[in-house]
Amino acid sequence: MIWPLPALLAWAATWGLFFGLQRTAVPLGIALLLATALGGVLALLPIVAGTRWRCVFVALGFPLSLLASGLAGALPAWAWLLPMGALLALYPVHAWRDAPVFPTPRGALRGLPSLMPLPDGARVLDAGCGLGDGLRELHVAYPGAVLDGIEWSWPVRLLCGLRCRLQRIPARVTRGDIWQADWSAYDGIYLFQRPESMPRAVAKARQELRAGAWMASLEFEAQELRPVARHLCPDGRPVWLYRAPFRPR
Repeated sequence: MIWPLPALLAWAATWGLFFGLQRTAVPLGIALLLATALGGVLALLPIVAGTRWRCVFVALGFPLSLLASGLAGALPAWAWLLPMGALLALYPVHAWRDAPVFPTPRGALRGLPSLMPLPDGARVLDAGCGLGDGLRELHVAYPGAVLDGIEWSWPVRLLCGLRCRLQRIPARVTRGDIWQADWSAYDGIYLFQRPESMPRAVAKARQELRAGAWMASLEFEAQELRPVARHLCPDGRPVWLYRAPFRPR
């Protein structure tokens, strides 16, 4: 769908939920919270937003439009803390230094095993798995791998786990901090971070990954390391491949 049609449909869905709840006995504050949460969830879907700023616009569309409408006067002052809480739950302050929800495109990792071979039973971690797009593509590329995903936002983690179950992606999804998690047990680490967080990922990989383990980074290169290979996605974006012990640039 051509932008901004996805945003308009998402905002219509949030207002539809809000008005629908208003016709029931649901308290006004709860209706506000649920409608805002729906907007936040829809903002995380690649088909709706796809970029960081579009995610922000979609997520804030309902509370800002409510504020600009005459209905805002019917809300007590404390009710405006509810949409703030919903947005902070979806994207907590702790994760602001990391990448927002960057979905891995479909087919992005097709052909990756020819450059980064992993045996059946290899353990692979999607560090910052978001809604599970990376786990989906890792399963397609490595159907025999044991997949784990870590996500700090608890609502996103729940949605990712549900999505993996519905799509039959055999991945264990947990809530946690990717920088505190132990990477030493994994044969491969998959990242789709941002340039500012790559030095931190390199330092952690150097410290924890054993010899022979791989680190794959979609789009963003580790400036400190010399890549072993580079995989090109169908859309032209690179996946940079590194293998421990890492070679400095």
